[in-house]
Amino acid sequence: MMQIHRLEGFYWVAKTKGYAAAARAYPYPITQPAVHQQVKKLETELGLALFERINSKSLNLTPAGKSLYEFAAPFFEKMPSVLRAIQAGEAAGELIIHAETLLVRHLLPNWVKRVMIKRPQAHLELNEKRKPDVDDLIKGVADVLICHLPEIPDSVAAVLVAKLRPFLIVPQDHKKASTARFSVRDFADETFVAYHRDMLPESLQMQALQSFGIQPSRILRAGSADSILALVEAGLGYSLVPSLEADGPEQKGVIAKRITRPKVEFPVHLAWRKDMPENALFEVFLEMAPGIRKRT
Repeated sequence: MMQIHRLEGFYWVAKTKGYAAAARAYPYPITQPAVHQQVKKLETELGLALFERINSKSLNLTPAGKSLYEFAAPFFEKMPSVLRAIQAGEAAGELIIHAETLLVRHLLPNWVKRVMIKRPQAHLELNEKRKPDVDDLIKGVADVLICHLPEIPDSVAAVLVAKLRPFLIVPQDHKKASTARFSVRDFADETFVAYHRDMLPESLQMQALQSFGIQPSRILRAGSADSILALVEAGLGYSLVPSLEADGPEQKGVIAKRITRPKVEFPVHLAWRKDMPENALFEVFLEMAPGIRKRT
């Protein structure tokens, strides 16, 4: 295993073309013999000569030395700026985000944009999940989770960033939608358009139907709110769709009516492990979070 201080000695000798010059260029006090020992031990370790002497004052790199210098130079040259960025909390950083499909489209774009403006070199990995799993946080598969969490484990911290509200979605030309007083129960005998079973909104849909005492006899399933709205527009059924918008989803050919009785709202949380390692990018992501910043 190559020792880093020997590689550092090699780097400064290669950069300055001499042992005395290398000792003077070091970012901390070191003697010329100490630099010489580092290089000689590295050459012995590799079994290769890394320098050839041109004259009493100057050294040139051998072909092996040139290859090693091309590898080592970027590391040592970037190190000071990297350390300054880390100490100032300005390092680019990396963050793995798992978010429910609906939220990726309607909540994340502006949020992520604000983060990227503040940290343009940041690495954000956004994973769209049909049903985000809090176990992904606990196992370290994800750094943060953005979704509706019916329960929040003791090991997880969370802030409220938005609320989903349920809307009844019916075809615009449906005869039962001709008045303002129609309700979910008016469509109980018709086909219900649901999300796929493995998606979080599907469980919310079924809970809402149960609250109205409705058990659909016919169900069509789709993988997104857009697909559900298109099926309803075509007159193939009705649906209940959660929305972040106060007036519900907008779609030509359908009517979206807010369900107010019973009053139901589904909180959307940004969640992370309480023992999550320090991450400057996460702090920026949290700072840029939309909505209510209430800790749970």
